[in-house]
Amino acid sequence: MAERTADGGASEGGSGSERIGTREAARRLGVKPETLYAYVSRGLLGSRRVPGGRGSTFDPAEVAALAARGRSGPGGPGGAEGAGTAETGAAESGGPDGGWGRIRSGVTHIDTATGAYAFRGVDAVALAEAYSFEEVAEWLWTGRVHPGTRFTAPPAPLAAARAAAAALPDGSAPMDRMRVAVVAAGCADPLRFDLAPEAVLASARGLIPTLVDALPPADGTAGDGTAGDGTAGDAPDAGGTTARRLWARLTAREPEPAALRALDTALALLIDHGLAASTLAVRVAASARAHPYAAVSAGLGALDGPLHGQASGLAHRMLREVLDRGSAGPVVAGYLRAGQRLPGLGHRLYRGEDPRARLLLARLAEVPDAADALAAARDTADTVARHKPLHANVDLALAVLSVASGMPAEAGEAVFAVSRTAGWIAHALEEYAEPPLRLRPTGTYAGPPPPQPLPRPAG
Repeated sequence: MAERTADGGASEGGSGSERIGTREAARRLGVKPETLYAYVSRGLLGSRRVPGGRGSTFDPAEVAALAARGRSGPGGPGGAEGAGTAETGAAESGGPDGGWGRIRSGVTHIDTATGAYAFRGVDAVALAEAYSFEEVAEWLWTGRVHPGTRFTAPPAPLAAARAAAAALPDGSAPMDRMRVAVVAAGCADPLRFDLAPEAVLASARGLIPTLVDALPPADGTAGDGTAGDGTAGDAPDAGGTTARRLWARLTAREPEPAALRALDTALALLIDHGLAASTLAVRVAASARAHPYAAVSAGLGALDGPLHGQASGLAHRMLREVLDRGSAGPVVAGYLRAGQRLPGLGHRLYRGEDPRARLLLARLAEVPDAADALAAARDTADTVARHKPLHANVDLALAVLSVASGMPAEAGEAVFAVSRTAGWIAHALEEYAEPPLRLRPTGTYAGPPPPQPLPRPAG
């Protein structure tokens, strides 16, 4: 078959079909030639050198399949999560599934127009109303709901996690203890490098309760199986729910059923929310084939900041000030005078109310001890609404839960981290199924132009 230039339309004959050149392949994929060759280097696309010439040729069927792969399926909305409006979308450069392009995900869909979000196509608020945190996590991981699911911490990883967390200085925050706990638990799991889905899920089902049980009980008991934490017990094989066990780590108060239900609802609602900064970090780590403990560590690291995981703590402190001063007016005025954004209000992904906040605040309305904190939150939202169309977001609802339950300001971040670990695992599983090392952005050098003279020793 006649051959044309490698960068033109058709080229050498292939196995029964005419191959195409670089320019044509790039055009069909809607990318630049550099991106096309990035696909080749990552194993997403095959190429063949032009005999006796420059450039490469490509199988048009393979190009079409890659293009279709990029168009098919519901692309993740790419909303990042943070404090109110501190969110950004996923990068959109590059082409289908290659380079730093849109990340296709079947985990969560967010509809910013209607203010709804879904886990694997099912309304996430409805799931949180109907099922426990563990059951929703299983749905996200497997597409099946197993009633009565409980997670149990394996003895060896739990012992390592507790020892590492206990070695931190007194007064260390729950997030500090969880960050070292996940590293220690991973070191104690010899199967952590097995990235088969069944092995990853087994690690996840043990890691979540390990993160919780590595925290010291709030009532000051040993927390190592020698002292109880209420009805759930504290031994590694105790069958309490994640919400019940986490409650005992965040407050010494005995929970009433409605309060425990609110905490479980919060855990179920927060499992995932698209490509938040921490979730993106997890996917990058998983793309490099980091094991699930290391991927979760990446998420915990990204979570540590006032614009993401700590947002509920800022809202907690604001609510405490409103309660102490008896009115939201002077507190709101103080924030505005200082040029500070009010935490817990507004969300860039939702034009109206955050659906997670709506359900969680409804749950908290059933808790008698939450009445004062709820009133303070409503007072704050109503005061701000006179000037700005901002609604309560889930950080404010978490703050109501933590204030009403006698929890520290850092409690909301701990709830967020435990819950989001389940979502991170779902995203890691997706990324393990993708070509490795695909999430590598192309940098633009902005330093002094080379060659520069060799630097002289200082001094």
